[in-house]
Amino acid sequence: MRGCCAVISAPAMPICLCPVSTRSIVNINVNVKLKNKAVFLLNQRRFKKLCSASLRVSPPKPNTQHFVGEAEAEVKEDDFVVVNFYCFVFIKDPEAEVASHLSFLKDLDIHGRVYLNEQGINAQYSGPSKDALLYVEWLREDDRFSHMLVQISPALNGHAFPKLKLRYKPSLVQLEGGVSHLPLVDPSMRATPLAPSEWRKRLEVMNGIDEASNENINKNYILLDVRNGYEWDIGHFQGAQRPYVDCFRSTSFGLSPAEDIASDPLANVDKEKTDILMYCTGGIRCDVYSTILRQQGFQNLYTLKGGVSHYLKNEGPAEWVGNLFVFDSRLSLPPSTYKPKSVVKACRSEQVSENNTFARCYICGSQVSELRHRNRANLDCNLLFLCCADCVEDLKGCCGVNCIAAPRLRPVLPGHQRYKKWHIYRDFDCKAS
Repeated sequence: MRGCCAVISAPAMPICLCPVSTRSIVNINVNVKLKNKAVFLLNQRRFKKLCSASLRVSPPKPNTQHFVGEAEAEVKEDDFVVVNFYCFVFIKDPEAEVASHLSFLKDLDIHGRVYLNEQGINAQYSGPSKDALLYVEWLREDDRFSHMLVQISPALNGHAFPKLKLRYKPSLVQLEGGVSHLPLVDPSMRATPLAPSEWRKRLEVMNGIDEASNENINKNYILLDVRNGYEWDIGHFQGAQRPYVDCFRSTSFGLSPAEDIASDPLANVDKEKTDILMYCTGGIRCDVYSTILRQQGFQNLYTLKGGVSHYLKNEGPAEWVGNLFVFDSRLSLPPSTYKPKSVVKACRSEQVSENNTFARCYICGSQVSELRHRNRANLDCNLLFLCCADCVEDLKGCCGVNCIAAPRLRPVLPGHQRYKKWHIYRDFDCKAS
């Protein structure tokens, strides 16, 4: 679902980084019918059932992440949201499917990534709710996609993606060697999905919070974070080891050569008796990688259904520390984005951690005040990294002296701003001089 993202790794010591549907391509009459106001209102009511609970957000405010309680107004048609979903299902003619989606979306204000191939669909996009939800409703009218879990979060500053990329892609998730050969459409080859409540119960037992709640839970387990190291750096489940990779493409848990066994949590484990509990942001990476582990002989594989985002919406931050890294312009979301604070307070206080001391500056090793990555000011590097306020100021948004001396250096951006195209800063410098 997320692919790779270039970053500077946090160093060990501080240094200076099914049957096929017969639906044909949508014709213009169907588009017109679906897009009229009356049908949209009907679709919006249907969509409330889709996600189990309606999304509610406050009016947009600059540089804030606030998710209001049940008593507040429903999301407005023009409020921007981010939508995430994926579905593994056989698509006989993916190119025709792509054309169908493009035809439907041509008049909608949607930006993001929508990839399709013979194994299914993987989508993350933003847009005003009236358009974003209409696309989901249209897609779910197809029996192949009617069962998929759709996740929504607020995008208070407008689009979270620069443009729409909707195309055929050989691999729905980027992994070394590709994934087209994996049995992704066979549910029996993927890990068993655990509902957020069951996942929480297991973690509570594993972390010694609720020893007596379920004696049947296997104490021989591995909690596996199937994300990148930099994602772990701003938030993770308690007890999860930091992944040793900074690009999912190179993930090799359970496949590591002898020289890398020390950093592989699945090395030398009993494949028949050990429970492997896997989690990622939205679930797709775990589903993909679990098929690999299944082929390697691992018997007891479990994933967190819907990933961390679905968990935070249903269970709040219990057993979770920090924020959630997301692959869009928002970069980092606090748990309150997914679950109203009024409900979070109802969670048992002893299970909610406010300890963020794990997050460290990649340069000096000191604790960072904000759980959010930034891009280096050096355009020719542009890597994401965690940096304390002092190092940002001293190194002008870079990671070292050599970086500061780079020819294409951009200004340090305040707050949660993201860098724009280079010509904006280049032209500004020319005018200033």
